[in-house]
Formats: sequence, C-alpha cells, structure tokens
Amino acid sequence: MSDLFARHRAVMPNWLALYYNEPIEIVGGKGNRVVDASGKSYLDFFAGILTNMIGYDVPEVREAVERQLATGVVHTSTVYLLRGQVELAEKIARLSGIENAKVFFTNSGTEANETALLLATYARRSDQVLAMRQSYHGRSFGAISVTSNRSWKNNSLSPLNVHFLHGADRHLTQFRGLSDADYIAACVDDLRHVLATSVGGDVAALIAEPIQGVGGFSMAPDGLFAAYKEVLDAEGVLFISDEVQTGWGRTGSAFFGIQNHGVTPDMMTFAKGLGNGFAVGGVVARGDLMDGPHAAGLATFGGNPISMAAANATLDYVLDHDLQANAARTGALIIDGLRHAAPRLPIVGDVRGKGLMFAVELVDPATGAPSPAIAARFMEETKKAGLLAGKGGLYGNVLRMAPPLTLTQDEAAEGLGIIVNALETVNAEVTS
Repeated sequence: MSDLFARHRAVMPNWLALYYNEPIEIVGGKGNRVVDASGKSYLDFFAGILTNMIGYDVPEVREAVERQLATGVVHTSTVYLLRGQVELAEKIARLSGIENAKVFFTNSGTEANETALLLATYARRSDQVLAMRQSYHGRSFGAISVTSNRSWKNNSLSPLNVHFLHGADRHLTQFRGLSDADYIAACVDDLRHVLATSVGGDVAALIAEPIQGVGGFSMAPDGLFAAYKEVLDAEGVLFISDEVQTGWGRTGSAFFGIQNHGVTPDMMTFAKGLGNGFAVGGVVARGDLMDGPHAAGLATFGGNPISMAAANATLDYVLDHDLQANAARTGALIIDGLRHAAPRLPIVGDVRGKGLMFAVELVDPATGAPSPAIAARFMEETKKAGLLAGKGGLYGNVLRMAPPLTLTQDEAAEGLGIIVNALETVNAEVTS
C-alpha cells in the first residue's frame, strides 16, 4: 500500500470508493491524457466522471480563469451582480428551448436536483414525486430519496413520497424481447396504474435521467418520455430532466439528452462537464416555476466568478468546435467496434450507448448472471494498458465510459483497441 493510500484510508470515510487494487494519483494532464504519480500515461475514457468534458489544460478555459483571477475577485456572492452568471444564464436559457427560461446556479448536480425538487413540490403543493428505477440523482437527503439503486441508498427516510417507474429495465423477464413500441406501451400502462393506485391527489413531478449514469448507461428507448409526458401533462405533473451527465452534446444526436425523445421538459438540471473541472451546477426552468417560491434565496458559492469564467469558456468551446458532431462521429466508431467484437466474447452481455457515452455489460458466460468480479478484472487490465474506464450498473458489472468530447478519431480507435484487447484477455481467462 502506498503512503498516500494509507493516509487516505486513515482520514477519509470508508465509503469513499477508490478504483483499482493499487489506486492511482493523477498529477498531470494535457489533451485527453493524464499522467499518474509514477509517470505512467493514460488515455482518459472517464473524464473525472464525465466532468473534464473538453480534456485537460485547455488554453481557452485556463486563460479565462486566469483573467478572472487577475482582477483579484474570486468571490462576491449572489447579493451582487455577476456578469459571468448573467452571460452564461442567457446562453443556457436559449439552448434549453424552455419557454421564458430562467437559471439558478449551484455547486453540483446534487444541489441542482435538490433545487428542482424544491421548485416542483412548491409549485404543485405536493411531496409526491415520480422517479425511475435504477436512477441516481445525488448523495443528499432529497436526492437519495429519488435514487433507485440500493448500493447508493443509506436509509429509507425521505422528505418526499416517491414512486418508481419502469423505463430502463428491459432486462427484466416481463419486458425481455419486447419491441421499443411494445415496451413503451407497457411502461405507459404502468405509469397510469401507479397514478390510479399508488398516489393520493396531485403529484409534483417526474425526475428522470435520459441515460442513467450510475445505472450503467441504461436508457429508455427514444420516445418513452414523450409518451410519459402526454400522461403527465394531462395530470399537471411537471417533468424534470436530469442532464448532469447527458447534457452539452455528449449523446451526439442531441444537445440535451431529453431532446432525443422529442420533449421539452419544465426543468433541466445540469453540472459536471459544464465547468470542465470547476465546480458548477444549476437548474434551467420555466420562469413561473423559478420565480414561484415566496422565501428569499441565494447561493453563496454557486455561480462564483471563477466557475462562471470556466463554464462560459467551456460552453463556448463546445459550440464553436461543434463537439456534439464530434461526439456522434467518434462515439459511433467505438460503439460499432464494440458491437462487432461482442458476439465472439461470451463475457459481454450487452453493448449500449449514444455518442461519447457508452457501456459494456459483463456477465458470467456460463449463467448470464451479472459479474462484478469480471468487471473489476477488466478495470485492472485497461489500467495496465493505459486507459481509464469507469464502472457502474445496478449490480456493479457495467463498464461505463465517457471520454472528453474532444476525443480524436485516432484516440477513439486507440481506445477501442485497448478495450477489445482487454475484453479478449479477460474472456480467455474466464472461459479457459
């Protein structure tokens, strides 16, 4: 055990998970690669959990932050005008497509989801909320209550009355083999049944991830949320799209994940990649919802001048370089390559994804059961080969990867080669 690892274990909580048998310390980065304390270089296919969205040491972001630092103003709080906040809010409001949109900035996705839930429950005068099975929305009290993954829930106490819906669980026996249309119809029937049997009076909102992050990049078929929204609109139920991981063009086929369903939600939450490593989150919502609460509010650190400088520069970079199109091109190269390799690898249960958000589900080749152990072995093999990947899924057996949106075609091909080679190595070990 390294000295730093031992010190970490002594003073950090046991539930703060670390990857790898021998965890690494990242000490440098440029482009889409990082370097650890031993000097080993890695192609980064996890981007700090989808947060280093345009890579490392990006001059446009660094220079924007340095210009703000040079003013001597790192913080003022929201009781003063913040030009960077206003400028970024204008961009996000325009991009969201939400009517009369207003924006509130926070420090994280957890805070953003808490804010959206507060706005919805206030507007609807109800503590009843719908969420999706296998979801993850953060680690705070309210966010955990709308999280549907036992590995990430610490208690059953909740400030909300929550009911969970189907939509990203086609592996279940009752849905296996259904077409997209039939699965959507079954899920909508279930939603109607929940509203008829499980709730009392008005429901505040449905909160949903267009692609489930911690859930292992499981996703509803395109069109499900449009079908859900027809039912919700008839009941007056608000729709919150959690875009913390799916926003800013990552799916390639849409700028926000929910747009793949042809839906404009009442609110969207965002965080992670927008600041390219600087802490920023927020909510963009209909103006009447955002203006609704009667009590005063502020964010001491949310939307501070430094994070706004970074976020404005990052969003401008994404738009100016059309990184959504790049995500579509490079993501297709990787996903198509993985799907081509999968049939000869019995440990691969599924390959799924959109754009630069893709996953490989690993299973016991003899039983088809989820295999966290095989996933852990894969992680060690890709680490050895110089690629950083992520892990997740309801059963901890899914390799989830989301490289920076600046990934080049050559880097995509390189990463695909490492992944396939690692799968081949692990597959040979397991099946021999």
